[in-house]
Amino acid sequence: MAIADVLASIFEYSFLWRSFVAAILIGSLCSLLGVFVVLKGLSFAGAGIAHGAFAGVAFAFLIGANPFMMGLLFALAMVLMVGVSSKKGNLNVDASIGILFALTMALAILFIGMMKQYNTELFSFLFGNILAVTPEDLHFMSFVFLGVVVVLLIGYRAFYFWAFDEVMAEASGVLMPQVFYLFLAMLALAIVASLKVVGELLVNAFIIIPAASSFQLTYSFKRMALYSVLLGAFASVTGLILSFIYDIPSGASIVIILGLEFLVCTVLSPKKRWHKGKQ
Repeated sequence: MAIADVLASIFEYSFLWRSFVAAILIGSLCSLLGVFVVLKGLSFAGAGIAHGAFAGVAFAFLIGANPFMMGLLFALAMVLMVGVSSKKGNLNVDASIGILFALTMALAILFIGMMKQYNTELFSFLFGNILAVTPEDLHFMSFVFLGVVVVLLIGYRAFYFWAFDEVMAEASGVLMPQVFYLFLAMLALAIVASLKVVGELLVNAFIIIPAASSFQLTYSFKRMALYSVLLGAFASVTGLILSFIYDIPSGASIVIILGLEFLVCTVLSPKKRWHKGKQ
């Protein structure tokens, strides 16, 4: 199938149109939040929350509940436990996530083992199946995307301070613990919305790689956010087109494009030339 045939098919088949819209939404959403994840050194958070969400999805299929809602409940519960253990228990955030990462994965395995028969739909949340995105799924993704963008715009000053200087932020009256919890909650929402598109195993790549790539290109926070969203959206659409042409898994092809973007951005990074100049 040629690229022209794929593009023509988008308007012919509704499931293809939904796939491309979902790819753009998720690619943009994850890469936008990824800017804060990279700047705050929370790279492990996405993987940990994804494991929590998948445990919720597995539990939902076990008891016959809504997988998105149960996944969101488990992800938010994990966010709360990470916050409490890191703030109250004086644990490093990565250590808290690492403990819950193992616990929620064990729960997911337990729930799957308790099922009486193999469930193919459950494993679409593990590996992703973008062609199975329904209109309801797309509505949920759109709601999450718009909600996150609105919150970030309204709380721009607080999130900016949190990303760069928590001490100055607290001195200015910004409540850092609330900002931290709110960000993790938004990250949990984004991950749950992404599971059906890219799967639990690859969602963290959508969060980390575009932001890490854009970090190589600029010192400006706003430009970093813009470049991250553009790189995430471009990789999502390009990877999806390649998956249709060559009949390969879409999640894997998108992540490979993201990896190539990172290599190119690293090679072309003006920061590298600037540091060489200083030496």
